[in-house]
Amino acid sequence: QLVESGGGSVEAGGSLRLSCAVSGYPHIGSTFCVGWFRQAPGQEREGVAGTVVHGFTTYYSDSAKGRFTISQDSAKNTVYLEMNDLKPVDSGMYYCAARGSNVVALATTLIGMEFWGEGTQVTVS
Repeated sequence: QLVESGGGSVEAGGSLRLSCAVSGYPHIGSTFCVGWFRQAPGQEREGVAGTVVHGFTTYYSDSAKGRFTISQDSAKNTVYLEMNDLKPVDSGMYYCAARGSNVVALATTLIGMEFWGEGTQVTVS
């Protein structure tokens, strides 16, 4: 089970910190990937950032580089997405997803993600 939290409404230039709590996942305790994805209305879901839990490598989309930071508390099986300098184009539903891989680039690849959270809404005005 993956549960996202931390979404909300902010003004452009503001910040939000999203959390993804992972529980009951078969690969917990070993290395696996968690990625953050977002989907705006009428648009495809896209990968934003990813990390290897217990591996600490990270991967960012071009739109996220320099503004977003993905981090983890591996003891809590929680992955965070710190988003700064938010823009209206960052608005959308943000999802976290997991797959059993240590290849960080796969953490933001839609195909093959095994478990998804229900999402948290981010609105930037």
